[in-house]
Amino acid sequence: MTAEILALNAGSSSIKLGLFEARGGKAVRRAKAVLDLKGRPPALRLEAEGVSDTVELGSGDAGDLQAVLDSCLRVLDQRLGLDGLVLAGHRVVHGGEAFTGPVRITGEVLGQLQALVPLAPLHQPPALRLIAAMAALRPGIVQTASFDTAFHAGQPDEVRRFALPRPMHDRGIKRYGFHGLSYCFIADALRRDHPRLAAGRVIVAHLGSGASLCALQDGASVETTMGFSALDGVPMATRPGALDAGVLLHLLGPDGMTVAEVEDLLYHRAGLLGLSGISGDTRDLLASADPAAAEAIDIFTFRTAQAVAALAVTLGGLDALVFTAGIGEHQAEIRDRICDRLRWIGVAPGGEVAVLVIPTDEEQVVADEALRVRPAER
Repeated sequence: MTAEILALNAGSSSIKLGLFEARGGKAVRRAKAVLDLKGRPPALRLEAEGVSDTVELGSGDAGDLQAVLDSCLRVLDQRLGLDGLVLAGHRVVHGGEAFTGPVRITGEVLGQLQALVPLAPLHQPPALRLIAAMAALRPGIVQTASFDTAFHAGQPDEVRRFALPRPMHDRGIKRYGFHGLSYCFIADALRRDHPRLAAGRVIVAHLGSGASLCALQDGASVETTMGFSALDGVPMATRPGALDAGVLLHLLGPDGMTVAEVEDLLYHRAGLLGLSGISGDTRDLLASADPAAAEAIDIFTFRTAQAVAALAVTLGGLDALVFTAGIGEHQAEIRDRICDRLRWIGVAPGGEVAVLVIPTDEEQVVADEALRVRPAER
């Protein structure tokens, strides 16, 4: 029987899934799906064998993740068969200093991941809940974790250090970087399809509701815009990006906000939503005639172009700019506005800098890494 791998990518309101089978030591996709937890009832959008379908998962409460996942697995089993399922790989946002590559999930590993929740309060808990639900439903399969931070672990200290007392760095207050699974996929795609560019100086712009950029030298991460948390860098749908620390002191001091209120502001009410007062979705903003919507788009494209220029300093030049993720892949107007601000460094039609759009696939990386971890466990 062919071994099968289920890759799971947990978000706050949805879960991306990929079903793969092991062929010749590689993970080959059979199907992809999105488990939508926002609807009542929750629904599974499934693409397999060239057919797309949406299945409502009963009348269960989306808050009961184990029950919803059970319904999801039953649908996958009925439609595709899961008799060969031996691996479940998870995207986990934060691996801290301990995890610089994929690992098999054990009780000890879970404890270490739980301790990292304060560093990624929006993203770490959904993954941990999903791991627990999968363990309860399929206790006999091996579960693995792949980390967004791992891809950036080799960056030099001059990039990772904040200008803070050294003991703070030593206890983990440093730049980690995120979206690493996406950057890993893009680096591999460049090596396969554009080897000359892959060997050079590349900046990848992962632009979605969460957004960051990464400088690659010969396929390795040398700097990225997100730092200690997923709040840093360019403005995002509901997160502000880089923010003067004095603003936080003011909010917590004279403004009298609590830590919980500031956290809610920074993760859920800032960014494009805060700037526009309309939406955090660039599609809504581009369609709006409201001047605040136009200003939000201007700020997003300006800050993104600034980030490209800054990362080019780290690289000592630029050979290619790659756009990926939801905005980067599908919104040509946003790409054009960013590139227009970068004409002075050769980002233009016929210019010295190649501009590419490459769809990312984090679930593929999770499945590939799960398959690599499994033989070591035999």
